[in-house]
Amino acid sequence: MAYEKIVLLIVIATSFVTPFMGSALNIAIPAIGREFSSSATLLSWVATSYILATATCLLPAGRFADINGRRAVYTAGILLFTIATLLCGIVESVAWLIFMRAIQGIGASFIFSTGMAILAAAYPPESRGKALGYSTASTYIGLSAGPVLGGVISFHFGWRIIFFLSAILGFLVFFMACRFLRKETAAAAGERFDTVGCLLYMSGLVATLYGFAFLMDGMAPRVLLVAGAILLTGFVRYEIRKDHPLLEIHLFTENVTFAFSNLAAMINYSATFAIGFLASLHLQVVMGLDARVAGWVMLSQPLIMALFSPFAGRLSDRVEARIVSSIGMALTTLGLLMFAFVTRQTTLPVIMAEMALIGLGFAFFSSPNNNAIMGSVGKEKYGVASSSLATMRMSGQAVSMSIVALIMAMYGGQEAMGAQSVDMVLASTRSALVIFTVLSVAGIFFSLKRGRVR
Repeated sequence: MAYEKIVLLIVIATSFVTPFMGSALNIAIPAIGREFSSSATLLSWVATSYILATATCLLPAGRFADINGRRAVYTAGILLFTIATLLCGIVESVAWLIFMRAIQGIGASFIFSTGMAILAAAYPPESRGKALGYSTASTYIGLSAGPVLGGVISFHFGWRIIFFLSAILGFLVFFMACRFLRKETAAAAGERFDTVGCLLYMSGLVATLYGFAFLMDGMAPRVLLVAGAILLTGFVRYEIRKDHPLLEIHLFTENVTFAFSNLAAMINYSATFAIGFLASLHLQVVMGLDARVAGWVMLSQPLIMALFSPFAGRLSDRVEARIVSSIGMALTTLGLLMFAFVTRQTTLPVIMAEMALIGLGFAFFSSPNNNAIMGSVGKEKYGVASSSLATMRMSGQAVSMSIVALIMAMYGGQEAMGAQSVDMVLASTRSALVIFTVLSVAGIFFSLKRGRVR
């Protein structure tokens, strides 16, 4: 088998296992809430802690990989993610689950900051979009399998088995990566790691997102939010003056395609990521479905993503990415607007159609947008581009869940999850979807303004 196909197989495997576990866990959220008597707001942090840890560590992990080699960081990330996944299955409180999910996120940051760069470096430009399309499709196959298998597993065997099965798959992928991936020359070997910039970035991002999520809890989160904004501003100013920065700011200031494609990615994930969490609560808490049925309903969105992502990736090899991506963003916006009107009486076929439309839009946005980002820089910048894109993706996901956590707190989501939570879930879903729709409209603008890749 050609080396590039081996790389594709390994990257596809890691692209599958991480979203599979996350989407399977979404469907198990109500069961976790019942076991630990947790509130909706606290349960949102089962997802948010993972995302926040990943977003915080992505840039440092990407830069460390550039200095020390992508293969070493990639394989270490798979191992850390897998061990944390195993430990998630044996925790005895929601606090420990949130903590172990954060450790998982650190491992995932090692994977996400290097996987796409390893794949892009293995393929020539004329077939790179196709390879990225297959990688994206594997992500959505994981997302598709997650709700269905997660629902069945949670219903029959308990939510902990989701973590055990994911850990087995993770160990298999780790051994594959150690056996087959070639060692490569580090792109920035000999350069110094930017420790000060790393501390400014990590503390600023955590303070900003945590402060925003708990904005309604008094003065302390608001001070934290302001402090985070100041730290991130200081980070940007510091990085501009560095010879070997953690983040190459000039790529954003001098490369419009790179900057606007990354911004469009962040907006897209901010507007769509929390849909799985909200849909799980709506189907199980509001409509009273069990985890098995809810899993099949939620399959409609990621299944459409998996089916159309390879086609969208190939299309972006021939058609300008901004056109394909912008059409995708417009379809997503329409789906979000329709989902904002969901009620207790909304039928399952309507919900499935709305989620499928969101999935179709995401498929036509994601692969072409990824191709535009990787195609807007030279091969020597693939590591930077990959980690920047992954940072935008995870930061967008963190923003999406932070918006949901803030809105649920406003509607009284601090109470233990139960039958009395129906009105809170409905009101929170409606408000969140209105905000997500507005964000998606802004995303269309930046997607169109990115310029030509070719």
